[in-house]
Amino acid sequence: MKDRKELTGEQIVVKVGDLKIGGNNPPVIIAGPCAVESRQQVMETALALKEISIDILRGGVFKPRTSPYSFQGLGLEGLKYLKEAGEKIKVPVITELMDEKNLEAVVEYSDIIQIGSRNMYNYSLLKEIGRIDKPVLLKRGMSASIKEWIMAAEYIAAYGNKNIILCERGIRTFEVYTRNTLDLAAVPIMKGETGLPVIVDPSHGTGRRELILPMSKAALACGANGLMIEVHIDPQKALSDGQQSITPEQYKKIFLEVKKSYFKL
Repeated sequence: MKDRKELTGEQIVVKVGDLKIGGNNPPVIIAGPCAVESRQQVMETALALKEISIDILRGGVFKPRTSPYSFQGLGLEGLKYLKEAGEKIKVPVITELMDEKNLEAVVEYSDIIQIGSRNMYNYSLLKEIGRIDKPVLLKRGMSASIKEWIMAAEYIAAYGNKNIILCERGIRTFEVYTRNTLDLAAVPIMKGETGLPVIVDPSHGTGRRELILPMSKAALACGANGLMIEVHIDPQKALSDGQQSITPEQYKKIFLEVKKSYFKL
């Protein structure tokens, strides 16, 4: 691509504290609830995950929802709960940033800033993210081409921040059996084109909890640098994406399976 300048395809390792993502480092697992619903909920989930194994704790506090009547997140209050839970189990935390007005707060409380699918095309926000010195996870837009996704990463890198982790989370196609179509071919393509680490989100990528295990295995088999999985103490009562969330017990089964197959431990 002639208009690429910053991302040359050379291997980039993103550091989050002592954790290294990308390159020849072991795959990482990001897990936690789709949404932080209460202090008790996120703390219980974090403690359960810590008992199994987790590298990064996820939780949404600003929720971009299709319906204005759906749960929109706890905002700054939830951000503080997430940070507290991460400190309790001694792992970094990641949450989604939706707009520039909350940038300062998210930078303060979150170790990794997530740019969600809907904001991949928000170039003014990408520029602001490029000006800060903090890791960012850039999710693929729900209908984004490979080139558009690369250009979104270029926006961040062009403004100075190359601590970028890419996340394949499925794209919208004619198929409706799954929530999205998980494009695993994008993993080696994006690693080769940008040199950035690429993780896979099988929860959003399929929207079906029974597909999370096989797609997690497939993601690691094709070279993904990690997984992002939605875990909830009680998915049936989840305020957001309960149908694709799994319990800590189900997460343990997935972790043990991928550990046995791909972590070589």
